[in-house]
Formats: sequence, C-alpha cells, structure tokens
Amino acid sequence: MTEDSLKLSHLQVGSRARIASYLSTDPALRRFREMGMLPGTEVRIVRLAPLGDPIEIAVGASLLSLRREQADLITVIPDKGAPTDPR
Repeated sequence: MTEDSLKLSHLQVGSRARIASYLSTDPALRRFREMGMLPGTEVRIVRLAPLGDPIEIAVGASLLSLRREQADLITVIPDKGAPTDPR
C-alpha cells in the first residue's frame, strides 16, 4: 500500500475511489477482476448493511456486494475530500 491508498472497507457511504491493487489472490477477488474491477476502475460505496457487512459498491452501471474481509484485500486511492473511516 502506498501512503495515499487505503483499504476499500475504510471508505464511507457515498465515497468514490479508484482501485489501486489487490492484496491477495483469493478466488473471489479473481471473480471481481473478471467483472471489471481492475486497477484504475472507479468504485463508489453505495451502502453498508446494518452491521457493516456486506458492503455494496457501484462499479460502472453494476452494483456488487462484497464481504468486509474481501474489501480489506482491495486497496484504493480515494477521490480528494472523500470521507474515510479512521479505523
């Protein structure tokens, strides 16, 4: 992870970011890459489930749900001024 990147799971609802990299070769993450979640792709946090898991994100015109443990394995570069969770 670079200094300006953080984990996808640390973004708040409404935040936008670009995917920087994947921290694992988990098969589920491979499936996300096959669906277009490649480095450089913009994502937006749409909503969080009441207990924070899963996380719904928008990728282009698609809505995807990720488990928090999967979102922890994706690093993103948030848009300037994007609110983040200080965890």
